Amino acid sequence: MSLSSPNTFEDLITQGASACAQAVADGQASALELCEAAIGRIETLDGAINAVVLRDFDRAREQARAADAARARGERLPLLGVPMTVKESFNVAGLPTSWGLPPFKDFRPQADAVAVQRLKAAGAVILGKTNIAMALADWQSVNPVYGRTVNPLDASRSPGGSSGGGAAALAAGMVALELGSDLYGSIRVPAHFCGVYGHKPSVGVLPARGHDFPGTQMEPGDRPGVVGPLARRAEDLELAFGALAGAEVPDAKGWRLALPAPRHDRLRDWRVLVLDQHPACATSQAMRGALDALAGRLAREGAKVARSSERLPKLQDIAAHYATLVTTLLGAWEPGGSTTLSAHDWIRLMGTRDQYRVQWRAFFEEFDALLCPPFGCAAFAHEENPDWNARQLRIDGQPTPYGAQGAWSSLASMAGLPATVAPLARDEEGLPLGVQIIGPYLEDRSTIALARLLGELAG
Repeated sequence: MSLSSPNTFEDLITQGASACAQAVADGQASALELCEAAIGRIETLDGAINAVVLRDFDRAREQARAADAARARGERLPLLGVPMTVKESFNVAGLPTSWGLPPFKDFRPQADAVAVQRLKAAGAVILGKTNIAMALADWQSVNPVYGRTVNPLDASRSPGGSSGGGAAALAAGMVALELGSDLYGSIRVPAHFCGVYGHKPSVGVLPARGHDFPGTQMEPGDRPGVVGPLARRAEDLELAFGALAGAEVPDAKGWRLALPAPRHDRLRDWRVLVLDQHPACATSQAMRGALDALAGRLAREGAKVARSSERLPKLQDIAAHYATLVTTLLGAWEPGGSTTLSAHDWIRLMGTRDQYRVQWRAFFEEFDALLCPPFGCAAFAHEENPDWNARQLRIDGQPTPYGAQGAWSSLASMAGLPATVAPLARDEEGLPLGVQIIGPYLEDRSTIALARLLGELAG
């Protein structure tokens, strides 16, 4: 029996993916009713936000009907009936995958990305695709194919990028789950700016095939760029992560994924280092204050909280090395990118990355997690200057280089570590501030678990 009020279906969407899946499993809502409620939210709200730029409502309704039929047969899938969207850069059969670049606006892959296949196999209902930064290379989501997405909490601000459309759709309550990707903070920054949750997984844990520059195909491997979920609740990250994780062809012939359980299930057992400043970039007083307050709350809960450690790798060096890595990758695949690295320089850079991995292993013998900003300030005003290097942010009234903020993303990305962003506080303008939770390689369940505990602490 369905719930009586149509508004209840919208309420379920805003409660998140776990609530939607449970309601379908319990017979309190049908997948089709949730699908129609999500479509209604998009049609009502998205004109002013421009988050869901490719709408696939007819096929979504077909998926919802199939989900309801599966439930009637007794099937119980983890995401059965959950209405969601995916980032435009993922291949979805029959829909354009342009990466926001006009030459590829009519490129339509014939097969779904592996991650999309897994979401569908888990019962998710995919309503369409969300807006991105051009070539996935910005912390705002604007491009010449689909235009600009605005932050639903303040239309004058960026929702983040490059997965900004998905974060905006979540924050506005249009969908219950989103699939994004992250090379330089592209999941973490939008989650921070829009006040939602996001998870950048350990490198190699979630399948990236089908999330390739248009017209190319890369094999599974040690890519620094990863795919991962954004959600309205930490438990929804865990739900989606479980549906997505695991080896893909051809690796699945030889290995299976068995990730460890969270290190702790009580806040008082956690050992954390709280880092609120970085030598390579500015951090706002509001961001530092929110982290200081968090450190105090954790200490009062009995957690071991430190503010410095000799085992912490050199932050400025990580930022510089990862900026070189990203620039090199963009130069190989994307328009406007450039690189001057020789093959020998690249091999040395990969060796440096391995050294950081060793250093982080030693760090996580002493600590369970590093807590730090995802970005040095709350959502910034829309930036029109196309020259990344000429852009300036104003943090606490002072100009600071725009690109320097990549230092916070680099901490996890250089060594391929998992990082979860959870909402933390609001600044003086009411804009969200998030915390980035970085953990040991392959201990994704720990960073997500700590995000859930912090959410419970904050109420």
